[in-house]
Parts: sequence; structure tokens; C-alpha cells
Amino acid sequence: MTVDLSNARILISNDDGIHAPGIKVLERIALELSTDVWVVAPETEQSAAGHSLTIRRPLRVREYGDRRFSVDGTPTDAVLLGVNTVIKGKRPDLVLSGVNRGANLGEDVTYSGTVAAAMEAVILGIPAFAFSQCVLNGGEPYWRTAERWAPQIIRQALAVDWGPNILINVNFPDCPPDRVTGIEVTRQGKRKIGDELVERLDPRGEPYIWIGAQRSEDSSEPGTDIEAAYRGAVAVTPLRVDLTDHPAMSLLAGAFAL
Repeated sequence: MTVDLSNARILISNDDGIHAPGIKVLERIALELSTDVWVVAPETEQSAAGHSLTIRRPLRVREYGDRRFSVDGTPTDAVLLGVNTVIKGKRPDLVLSGVNRGANLGEDVTYSGTVAAAMEAVILGIPAFAFSQCVLNGGEPYWRTAERWAPQIIRQALAVDWGPNILINVNFPDCPPDRVTGIEVTRQGKRKIGDELVERLDPRGEPYIWIGAQRSEDSSEPGTDIEAAYRGAVAVTPLRVDLTDHPAMSLLAGAFAL
């Protein structure tokens, strides 16, 4: 079962910036679903910005053409302003974020501006997807894979009422579209950036530290987003905005009742 989105208003954003190749891919994906597509994205790259909000300075919106705008802030700023200020009249029915150049797997989702843009939409009461194209060994992204599979995923996922406070995080494997092994619903795996901390001296002799791209990850655990994506599947992971751990609540309630 699929959903007809031909009359939907779609807002797209990202964390790689208004001029990134991935957002142009996402525009084409959105236009395959509806003609009412708006772009409101950060003016510059905001990778690893997380769900940060700019509150200590004013924000400026720049128009690039019909239904295409940038915000000189974070992905969260872009979606917040897009929904409440930039788009007049009807609110968006759907928010799509990405397509990110590189995976957002495991703990990446806590740092990711791509995921944060979708998270802001969900907090505003709008269904949202975050899309990322895995890139291994520094190669060129297979953008055609995202473009081929994303419309199907959106239509099929929206046919199910997954409830409030949930965004859908999607990672496309690093392979051509015809080599994708299928779509798999997965849980978040374990993948932590920060193993590679490079210490150097600047031209003035002052020390600095650069956080590299190396990650500790377990790509062998079945059922995880990492394992599925590395095996060639599209990994579809529902993420809950409400971080409350309800079993732990019960345990703590019992502990404090003593």
C-alpha cells in the first residue's frame, strides 16, 4: 500500500547547505511526489550541528528563487523558520531532510544536523524523514541510489500511522541502485566518532586538536542500521524524539519509594 502525495506541501532541508549536491537530489525526489515543494536550508554547511538552535543573534533569510530560501543558521533554525515564517498560508504536510553526503548510523544520529532537521519537524507536529547516502573509502556518492529508492520508501512508510514523536531515519548503501538488496527496518547500531584525535601545532606554535573521521563501530550485529547498510540494504530506522526510558522510570520509581 502506498500514499498519494500529489497534493501535499513538502518542505526540504539539510545540514550540508543550500548549495550541496544532496539537496538537489532531494528536490528531484520531492518533485516526483508533489509539485508543491519548498526548500529552506542552512546557508552554509552545518554538519554535526545536532539539534542546536540559534538564540544569541538574529537570523537572516535569503531568497534564491521561487520557493527556495536559505537561513544563516542551523538545520533546526531552517526548519523552524521555514514552517513558521518563510512558508505562508498552508503549513507543510511533510518534511524531508538530506540527502546527506555520508551515513548517519548508530550514534551519528545524536550529532547529525540532517536528523535534527527532521526532529524539529516532528516536534512541530509534521511527519519527517532524514535521508543519508553512505560513502565508503572516500568515493563518490551513489546519488542515483537515493533518488531511485526514496520515493518508494516515503510512500510506503506514510501508509502506516507510526504515531507522534517519531522520525524515520533512512540510510542508502554505498552501491548502485540495481545492487541494493532490499529495504530493511532496523534498530540503531553502535558507532561512535572520536577515536581519531590529531594533535598538532598551528603556524604560531600553539597546539590544537582536530577530531578525525575514524569511528568505533560494530558492523556485524544483525538487525542494526550499520549491518544492513554495509550489506547493501536500505536501512530504515524509526527514531523517537521522546528520549524517556520507561522501564528505567519504573525501576527508579521503585528505588525512590523505599
